[in-house]
Amino acid sequence: MKKNLLGISLLTITSLYFLLAAVIILIAILTDVPVIYGIVVSIIILILQFLISPWLTDLSMKWFYKAQFGYELPENIKSFVTEVCKQNNMNFPKIGYIDDGAPNAFTYGRTKNDARVVVTRGIFELLNEDEVKAVIGHELGHAAHYDMLFMTVAQLVPLVLYGIYEICTESERSSNSKDSGYTQLIGLLAYVLYVISNYIILMLSRTREYYADSFSIEATKNPNSLASALVKIGYGLTTAPTNAKHSAARSNALGIFDSKTSKALIVSSQDDGQISKDNIKQAMKWEQWNVWAKWYEFNSTHPLISKRLLAISNRSREFNQEPYITFDLKREESYVDDFFIELLINVLPFFGFIIGLVICILAMTNEFNLMPAIGVALLLVLLGSFIKFRRRYSKKPFKESTVRNLLSEVKVSHITSIPCSLEGTIIGRGNPGCIFNEDFVIKDDSGIIFLDYNQPINIVNKIFALFKSPEYFDKKVKVNGWYRRSPVPYVELKTIEIDGQIKKVYTYKFILVLYVIGLIIALGLLIAPFIM
Repeated sequence: MKKNLLGISLLTITSLYFLLAAVIILIAILTDVPVIYGIVVSIIILILQFLISPWLTDLSMKWFYKAQFGYELPENIKSFVTEVCKQNNMNFPKIGYIDDGAPNAFTYGRTKNDARVVVTRGIFELLNEDEVKAVIGHELGHAAHYDMLFMTVAQLVPLVLYGIYEICTESERSSNSKDSGYTQLIGLLAYVLYVISNYIILMLSRTREYYADSFSIEATKNPNSLASALVKIGYGLTTAPTNAKHSAARSNALGIFDSKTSKALIVSSQDDGQISKDNIKQAMKWEQWNVWAKWYEFNSTHPLISKRLLAISNRSREFNQEPYITFDLKREESYVDDFFIELLINVLPFFGFIIGLVICILAMTNEFNLMPAIGVALLLVLLGSFIKFRRRYSKKPFKESTVRNLLSEVKVSHITSIPCSLEGTIIGRGNPGCIFNEDFVIKDDSGIIFLDYNQPINIVNKIFALFKSPEYFDKKVKVNGWYRRSPVPYVELKTIEIDGQIKKVYTYKFILVLYVIGLIIALGLLIAPFIM
């Protein structure tokens, strides 16, 4: 396994550096642009970042997440970690603990011998012993495979390519030499390769996640525990209530999930104490059928949870276990048409801008009054934006729902919302432990999910996070909002009711006011020539 991962990593990094070398040689042949200084500075910055980032992340964890380092793992978990480290000739990692009910785990550091593994209280409350071992095994896999080092080396390429793009762009602006055309062309090439190299790195990162899963499976000899842990953290399917008594016993970080995709949590179990496989399949539908899921994965450091679950399940028989999950639901309709409709709605404001720009250019070319043209352009942009706004903030009534029911919805995205009403208990912050994070995680009878608290003025959010949000922890609430996936399932709040008092979020109304102001300005520009 390690040899395969090493081969894939070396091939990928060699390809990236080949692209970089080709651009540098092209610059040397065609121009006299001094890019070597920018390259040297980029390398120095990356090396310094690599050397000091674990220390800086430690400080960030302590100051902003209230992480406790030197945390003593339960003895059985500690023994497991000790054995895995011994087998892989690595030091016992520095353990960090964040006192937050939202489950999360991640690792960071430079090499396998100075790794930090950070876990939250929610990991111990929602997972059983074997599942905790599987999650920590995944994080140890990142350290044992030198993922932090390999990803740092890979990330140098897009950093330098973007630096070359900026240098060429600046040189082209300030130069009138015959090399100016070459410089502009090389700058464009460097930018295109910068974009391509970033996607290559994302692909490498997703590959290393699969290998970290495999490391965990080999370490625990229990693929089904890793699968159930992924379900509990990634989809939030669990058989256990929050266990407060158990908890009392207790960057460039590489986590069990991408931080952008790991905020959807629980759906309830059946009476036999096992996670309902039907609930798991229902939660997998969106990733398996909605076209947006593929796009989000393409832009993510982590594979889709459903793909990881199926890959893990394929290894179950090696360890005398039945496959954890087989996705055998039949798609009753194609969702491609919904995707293209949403894609069109998403770009409508841009189309409105382009058409408006053409109208303004034609008005100037034909020496017409420009003000009405600008008014028409603004109306087109407003119209496209308002259609998108209405799709994102549906006017349908807020229907009572559960986390389980929301996760089973397929026709939902960052464009299409489902108005919903949930009742449950706030168990932690959306970004576990972060004192500046205003978002929440709510737990109802069927599960837990991320709540997006987003006032129109950002400083208001941070003040709320620092001084008010702790008042909501462990309190029963009722929320109204719009459910979306992007790909994280979340509810953007409109209201949150606690102790009989309703806290309102004004983003929806604020945007409506902006549309009214924009409409008044546009109409004013249209009629101005007739009243002047």
